Amino acid sequence: MPRTTTISDGTLTVGLSSAGAQPMGISRDGIECLWQGDARWWPRRAPILFPTVGLLRDGRAMSAEGEVTLGRHGFARDHEFEVASEGPSSVLYRLASSDATRAVYPFDFVLEVGYAVASGALVQRFAVENTGVVPLPFSVGAHPAFNVPCAPAQGEEGAPEFDDYVLRFARPWTIESLPIGADGLYVPGGPVRLAEDADVLPLSHELFDEQLTITLQGVPDDVVTLMPARGGHGVEVRFDGFGFLGVWSAEGHAPFVAIEPWCGRADDADASGVFEDKPGMLVAAPGERVEREIRIRPF
Repeated sequence: MPRTTTISDGTLTVGLSSAGAQPMGISRDGIECLWQGDARWWPRRAPILFPTVGLLRDGRAMSAEGEVTLGRHGFARDHEFEVASEGPSSVLYRLASSDATRAVYPFDFVLEVGYAVASGALVQRFAVENTGVVPLPFSVGAHPAFNVPCAPAQGEEGAPEFDDYVLRFARPWTIESLPIGADGLYVPGGPVRLAEDADVLPLSHELFDEQLTITLQGVPDDVVTLMPARGGHGVEVRFDGFGFLGVWSAEGHAPFVAIEPWCGRADDADASGVFEDKPGMLVAAPGERVEREIRIRPF
């Protein structure tokens, strides 16, 4: 049975589950900012992406150790994690390779996902250790979705609606998205320019209908804020060391936006079929431990 844990710093309260080692709720001052899952649009909340991000072309690839057969975003989100440690304001989850994982991903590893709350922010730490004797190729990422609007004032006169929200960046830059097809693979051609010399990208359901998944590289200072353009409740996400940022909302005018820091991304439509060639792939040497950190601050 999945084990649920609640951690808090007195300002921020986070519910967590050992099923997938994922957040189930992130609330501040009584405002729940994490999407709570709804099968009409998307039943998940904030899954962990490992050992791949996005899709492999044809669902398979060849690695130095044999065939890899993985679905979208890998298998970690569907596994029960061991609770390695927990306290009032932190918890650490662990998943180790097994016969079941090696059948689809022929490598030995330990994946740790830690959570801690302090000063009104949630810190999510990933650590991937190569416990084998050969190099370990992998991708890792997060997929938290946030309620939009996030405040409980929906329906009130003047309350922000979905189209009032923006992505705010640390400074002006040229905002370009890598083009992705309906099959979830990236297509040839240059990036799609969404804005030039801008520190704000307005969001709309029509934008997500056109772009499917916005895929950004080189985000200034590795930080983005999801918030109403005229001010109000939102969430800041910092993601140092992640090469890509995915921004997604489900079709059908879904009332959420996912902010997804990725180490790696889906295959290109003309991918070589070699797992190690997947864009953004990380490689850990035997015995090496690779770490990344995300900081989520609702306000």
